[in-house]
Amino acid sequence: MGRPELVRARKRLGMSQEEAAEALLVTPTTLSRWERGAQDVRPVYRARIAQVFGVGGAEVERWLQCSDPVGTEVWPLPDFSDMTIAATVKSAAKLWRGELDLERRHLLATLPFVPAALDGWLSEWSYGPAVGSAAGQGAGRAVGLSDVRRINESWRMFSQIDHLYGSRVARPAVVDYLNTTVAPLLRGTYDHAVGAELLAAAAGMISFVGWTSFDAGHHGQAQHYYGQALKLAKIADDPLAGARVLTAMTRQAIHLGQPQYAAMLGRATVESARKGGASPRVMALMLIREAWSAALRARPAQTGDTYAAERIKRLIGEAEDAYAHGRTDRDPHWITKYEEPELRAEVGATWHLLGAHDRAADCAEGVTRDFAVSRPRSAQLNQLAAANAYLGKGEMEQAVDRVRAAVPIAGSFASTRLVESIRQFDKRLKPYESTVQVREFRAYLDRQLAS
Repeated sequence: MGRPELVRARKRLGMSQEEAAEALLVTPTTLSRWERGAQDVRPVYRARIAQVFGVGGAEVERWLQCSDPVGTEVWPLPDFSDMTIAATVKSAAKLWRGELDLERRHLLATLPFVPAALDGWLSEWSYGPAVGSAAGQGAGRAVGLSDVRRINESWRMFSQIDHLYGSRVARPAVVDYLNTTVAPLLRGTYDHAVGAELLAAAAGMISFVGWTSFDAGHHGQAQHYYGQALKLAKIADDPLAGARVLTAMTRQAIHLGQPQYAAMLGRATVESARKGGASPRVMALMLIREAWSAALRARPAQTGDTYAAERIKRLIGEAEDAYAHGRTDRDPHWITKYEEPELRAEVGATWHLLGAHDRAADCAEGVTRDFAVSRPRSAQLNQLAAANAYLGKGEMEQAVDRVRAAVPIAGSFASTRLVESIRQFDKRLKPYESTVQVREFRAYLDRQLAS
């Protein structure tokens, strides 16, 4: 059975299937299936239909003629059409409150990652007009710089919990903090100077929640938080706060294998950092992310693109030189925990994509030792990085030994990303799957993760 009401709604707006599909962030084929009644419409897209067509959720349900209606109060991706503080805070607070409801929390966790949304966000970030003032005229209490300092101090505490125990342990406390502490401050009264600092601090905390979503494997949810954070940084007119968000988005795009968007985000990150007068240590982080994303896109080891390889090597050198300048009084609080092993880890990942597997393995082995106690998740992820480097060299047995050491903690550590990374490594063993070592490893892996 078709859905003629959905077709009529589209035509009333004078939209072709291609135009409507683009607005809904789906392919024309998917929209055609929806209109023919050949494919169900997921909740997040029902919410998007309501937004694009300007109707309520009940009307969308009627068009779809569903026998089992699904609530459509799912949060559409952030956009930059309304840059007022009030509208932005209202949208953000709605998301944070939704995390407290079990059913809505489940829907948020299933939101899809939408690469196409990044084009508009980057355009607005880079070329959209400045808002003008970050002053708040809400009904809440007067807000001062001491409130901003408390947000930043809380971020440091939550970050430490995340490093030691994983995102699923830290995340509930951070979301509650946003809902109960940050939201009321954003709805308060403050002048432009305080507002700019407050919005930048809030953007950092929101980006951190995006990170915990990313680590938990909820990539659409992470994208929603990153979009919110970028919007607040834009309102604050703070290029450095924006660069902090953009570099987190770059890392997500790398992980998801989105080379085009990773490279776009990596370049925008460096541009924003330079515009914001970033300190050398901040520039080191931004430059190595640009190098990593550029290597993912160019794949010089596979394509033989020597021009891209030389450019990426220059970026690695620039990042290392910048870090060697040491700490300065211009370092923002959030870069204080960016330690030299973290830089080496990402340098190693970039060398791996360049085909320099010996250098990649050396970096990963050193980082694993350095983070063994203070950052167990990072240590295990670098065990995997070393394993991938050994596999790149054809040393399968050594690669399997490295991953085997990471498996026990993956089963108990609250990081979906760590488990996913082990599973991805397992897929790379396909050429060796007939060997005794790989068969034994897979049996061991299944037992450990099942328990």
